[in-house]
Amino acid sequence: MYESTHDESQRSPRILVVDDEAVIRDILADFLAMEGFEVRTAPDGAAALAELTGSAYDLVLSDLKMPNMGGIELLDAISTHAPQVVTIIMTGFGTVETAIDAMKRGAYDYIMKPFKMEEVVHTVRRGLERRKLAAENMRLKEVLSLYKVSEAIAASLSLDEVMRTVTDAALHEVNADVVVVLIDDGSGKLVERSRVRNPRFVNSLPDSALGDLAPSKLAEYFAADRRLRVHGERCLELFDAAPERTPSSMLVTQLTMASRTIGYIAAISFSANRTFDEGQRKLLSIVSDRAAAAIESAELYEDLKATFSQTIKGLANAIDKMDRYTAGHSIRVAAYAQLLAIKLGLSADQVEIVRQAALMHDIGKIGCVMNLNKPGILTDREYDAFKRHPGFGREILEPIEFLSPLIPGVHFHHERWDGEGYPLGLNAQEIPLIARIISVADAYDAMTSDRAYRRALPHAVTTNEIHNCAGRQFDPDVAREFVLAIEQERKERRERNEPVPD
Repeated sequence: MYESTHDESQRSPRILVVDDEAVIRDILADFLAMEGFEVRTAPDGAAALAELTGSAYDLVLSDLKMPNMGGIELLDAISTHAPQVVTIIMTGFGTVETAIDAMKRGAYDYIMKPFKMEEVVHTVRRGLERRKLAAENMRLKEVLSLYKVSEAIAASLSLDEVMRTVTDAALHEVNADVVVVLIDDGSGKLVERSRVRNPRFVNSLPDSALGDLAPSKLAEYFAADRRLRVHGERCLELFDAAPERTPSSMLVTQLTMASRTIGYIAAISFSANRTFDEGQRKLLSIVSDRAAAAIESAELYEDLKATFSQTIKGLANAIDKMDRYTAGHSIRVAAYAQLLAIKLGLSADQVEIVRQAALMHDIGKIGCVMNLNKPGILTDREYDAFKRHPGFGREILEPIEFLSPLIPGVHFHHERWDGEGYPLGLNAQEIPLIARIISVADAYDAMTSDRAYRRALPHAVTTNEIHNCAGRQFDPDVAREFVLAIEQERKERRERNEPVPD
């Protein structure tokens, strides 16, 4: 069983005293220890740097002049490798200018030798208070960042988008090398859904060599304790297939919905001496809680989209089964409209709306109880009834909220560029673009398909007719782009040795 890690915020501040004189080191260590600090010592900068590399410290109290590595060199190394550590320089009267230079390089303050112990303690306490304020400021920045991450997660509607947001948060907010997300595949089995590396984590090991987490071992742990923060060799206990390189630290948080575990987020550090703290675990836990709710919403959204798609297909089939001559018409018009929308440079979301609206463009014919494809010309009465189908289409779709983006394409696809169309007699730019696209696609398929009253027209005749009607029936720019798009599509089909109608 794993042991819970304790919050380190209550521990005594850790101070490293660095001086080449043993007497000064011992005096400072004794007095600071009596003040409640945890104190270690080092005889020079090189030894201090080794100590800082192996252990975490809050403050370094260092002499300026020392053999091997002096105070200035140590300060530069601390600024690079442990910037969160406060540094106070000790110096003699002859090196005050050097001490001031040290402060310009990042030292918090300096103490003159010979010093009074109360002065040292006072300066140390001020330095630690400054570190505390800096840490609180950093936490405030983290809270703001976490708020932004949470908002981004909540706004995500697709599962892939949720995964990207969550893994980015774990990589950058928690500073992980690798993030792995396990998700329920729908059958109750947890599978790896995402694995992302931090760009700064440069390692020759492939993903397959970074190990496979063991859902059963994670479940065993979380059954007893929801907190999981482990370091070193203990990390290997959480894997089915152990990584070829032992992690230095790991955080794992649960994804839960309605008291059911739907997955885990694991943040892994493979970098030596970079271990996660309790604050980072709490941050990842908050991200996980928000992510679980977003995953539930994303799954519901995916189900809704699937239902949406099935609804549209079912309605389109119902339209096309009204008459054998219209079989497949809606699907073909949707394909042509999609092709044109892409050619016009519409976004992926807009292209999909165009495609769906084209599938539904004749839904209003359900309200026309008549044979619209009878041999011969429709009577005036029949034609007036036929012209009502765009309005019927709008009325059918309006009560279905998620189909509302399709209404402009369905309602106005029989409007004309010159204003002579129906149902409202809109003209030119008054006609929504989606309707102008469907109008051309609809006309092309109607002309190139067999109908009860005539045979299909050849492609060349049809495109010539579209060209002639540009500026009158069709938006001239849309008509031109449609002809270019359909010609390119036919060329590509020939290159693939696919049949192309004349």
